[in-house]
Amino acid sequence: MDKLNDRWLRLVGVPLISIVSNFIFFQPDNDARHISRWLALGASLVECVLVWEVARLGILRARRRFPRLNQTTPRILLQVVWFIGTTVLQRIAIVYIYDVTQFWGYSMTERAYWVNTLIPLLFVVPLAAIYEARYLYRQWWTTYYEAEQLKKEALQSQLDSLKAQINPHFLFNSLSTLSSLVNENPKQAERFIEELASVYRYVLQTNEQLLTTLDSELQFIQAYFHLLQMRFGRSVELDVAVDERCQTFLIPPLTLQLLVENAVKHNTALPTKPLLIRIYTGHDNALIVSNTLRRKQNVVPSNRTGLTNIKAKYRLLGQPDVVVHHTDDSFQVTVPLIQENRYDYSYH
Repeated sequence: MDKLNDRWLRLVGVPLISIVSNFIFFQPDNDARHISRWLALGASLVECVLVWEVARLGILRARRRFPRLNQTTPRILLQVVWFIGTTVLQRIAIVYIYDVTQFWGYSMTERAYWVNTLIPLLFVVPLAAIYEARYLYRQWWTTYYEAEQLKKEALQSQLDSLKAQINPHFLFNSLSTLSSLVNENPKQAERFIEELASVYRYVLQTNEQLLTTLDSELQFIQAYFHLLQMRFGRSVELDVAVDERCQTFLIPPLTLQLLVENAVKHNTALPTKPLLIRIYTGHDNALIVSNTLRRKQNVVPSNRTGLTNIKAKYRLLGQPDVVVHHTDDSFQVTVPLIQENRYDYSYH
């Protein structure tokens, strides 16, 4: 449990309450009985210190027993019971000592007992409210900060998990392509391995980043598409028409590769009817990836990693949703482009 950190509150509050309470409630009677103002103020100061410190002890005990934010009600109830009980007891005891010793030169009446007991409670209640308000604010802020940190850590963990899925996914599909190519054209398979090594180097480097520029992704997709052409020849075509002003916008790494890979994986590609993949920019800083839709008759096994991965990343990054639209002859995915000056990197 944190310390109260109330040094200045005590240094200012004790003398202030002593002076105010003595001046308002006791000074007229003291003057009438010719009691020294300094004596009255000194006694008031001692009494105020005693009331304050005993009340403060109750606050510490209540916080030690019920420290959490969701324990506010029992903590306050314990403090109320403590304040009333200890204040009443110590004030009656002090007034009784004054009465027996004739400290002020006269006996204490029943009214004096009531007044000397109730007046300190008038100051204890707002004093306790100040302490509790400060404590609640700190507790709320700590809880909020911890929740935000946990949220950021959870998001980062999920993003790391998504990034980890891409490497095996990319490698598995590349090796499947290589396996087919080895049987059909061994020499081309060697070139494919060289290109694959270069492309995979980019995958390893870029996938460590949360975001990359669209320009970098487009350069990579050209290299990746070269691998596809080595496998499929003229059966696949790529058309890129991206607005130059969007080149510096950001995008999760390997987004384009996953979309292009899905297009090739789930559609037939023939030299007479090539699979056309288009990458272009639309309105509202959106990147559109579309392809002709000619689904393979034999359903290709899929773990749905690609598109699901992209959607999850955009959701965790707090960006607009990825939109999927398809007709009888086309399949289209719209992914938002992220402006660097509008992206919050605070949870890295």
